[in-house]
Amino acid sequence: MTRNSCSGVREECGVFGIYDLDGNDVANSIYYGLEALQHRGQESCGIAVSDTEGPKGRVRSRKGLGLVNEVFKAPELEALRGNIGIGHVRYSTSGSSSIENAQPLVLNYIKGSLALAHNGNLINARELREQMENSGAIFHTSIDSEVIAYCIARERVRCGSVEEAVRRACSQIRGAYGLVIMSPRKLVAVRDPYGLKPLCLGKRDHAYIIASESCAVTSVGAEFIRDIQPGEIVTVTKDGAVHSQFLEKTPAPAHCIFEYIYFARLDSRLDGISIYDSRIRAGRVLAEAYPVEADLVAGIPDSGLAAAKGYSEASGIPFGLAFHKNSYIGRTFIKPTQKERESSVKIKLSVLESVVRGKRVVLIDDSIVRGTTIANLIRMMKQAGASEVHVRISSPPFLYPCYFGTDVPSNQQLIASSHSTEEIRKMIGADSLGYMPVENLRDMVNNLPICAGCFTGRYPMEVPDHEIRDLLE
Repeated sequence: MTRNSCSGVREECGVFGIYDLDGNDVANSIYYGLEALQHRGQESCGIAVSDTEGPKGRVRSRKGLGLVNEVFKAPELEALRGNIGIGHVRYSTSGSSSIENAQPLVLNYIKGSLALAHNGNLINARELREQMENSGAIFHTSIDSEVIAYCIARERVRCGSVEEAVRRACSQIRGAYGLVIMSPRKLVAVRDPYGLKPLCLGKRDHAYIIASESCAVTSVGAEFIRDIQPGEIVTVTKDGAVHSQFLEKTPAPAHCIFEYIYFARLDSRLDGISIYDSRIRAGRVLAEAYPVEADLVAGIPDSGLAAAKGYSEASGIPFGLAFHKNSYIGRTFIKPTQKERESSVKIKLSVLESVVRGKRVVLIDDSIVRGTTIANLIRMMKQAGASEVHVRISSPPFLYPCYFGTDVPSNQQLIASSHSTEEIRKMIGADSLGYMPVENLRDMVNNLPICAGCFTGRYPMEVPDHEIRDLLE
């Protein structure tokens, strides 16, 4: 497993699947669904489609490095003819960022074809991969998603249906996963038994849709039906039936809390919880836990804005916009020198001087990882004339890594793992600093059972020693 250096927590991946029972081409719908999920990954993307009335096993696919609108233009979409398909946007949490590791993965084997898109991370991928390699398997990528695809293909040869093969394969894998799988005549989705990764079902006319978030369902004009349950396998067949079965092991759910703090899009609903409402509640909790006399509450765009509004509502301090965000900075903006890299935040965000001058500001953000970004922003605000900057963070301090597909850096890179809150306050230049209390996290999500391992070190499953060593290297 490789971890990329970053200034903050990085996005996960997004998956999208659609089966149009009327036989209409689905590539355009997948394109727009992936654009709605672009916030979950910007490194690579891909689409794979098939015609359920055409030759069995013929899959048309395209994938590449970059954003959805960079990889796919009209000619590429026109060539992807088929009424069933899946798509993927990726940020690498396992395996390097390369075209070989872009998804969906497409396998051709004795039963025809199998295409798979995966959000999440397995903690026993290394052991499974070694077993397969010892029995002659040849891997073309360095991602654990290929291990899952091979597991399903191997089991499909031994059983009567792809959904049964998926069920058997999932009994062998451990970790977090939201999967969409395309066989020649079926669309299958499966969610890990803890519900760590989100997955939902939608419908548009005679087309069924599966996506990581509800925002992708509504973006293609479909109706959100329901969340796929932890441990549930959903299969859409050519007769329009939607079948549901569950994995044999059903542990207590542990939904990733960072979906609600940061990852999910503001207009999504996950497991019955509005993302917008959860972030408003986070701000209210912060206002109660860490009140302060101030003139203005402001959020760091974009993930801090809703929590800032909640803080304002609970505290009575006016809410305002303190930053202008430049939305047109390219993904590959070149920062050739260390000085330019450190000051790149000034390129993306600029302080609205007339808003903050002479004001005591409460500044809300979703997290502090290394502290460099927020330190730069505080410095900019004070240079613009803010008299005080009080920082409130809508998550607890990061103390431990995540092993389930969220790219939280190793402990040595987490500022809170080696510094007290007061030390961090001084390091970033804030006048006061308050984090979301761990005991209040479930207040955000109406007591939904959560995984908060990156804050507490208590994970829903035992993590192998080699996973821990990899993050320390």
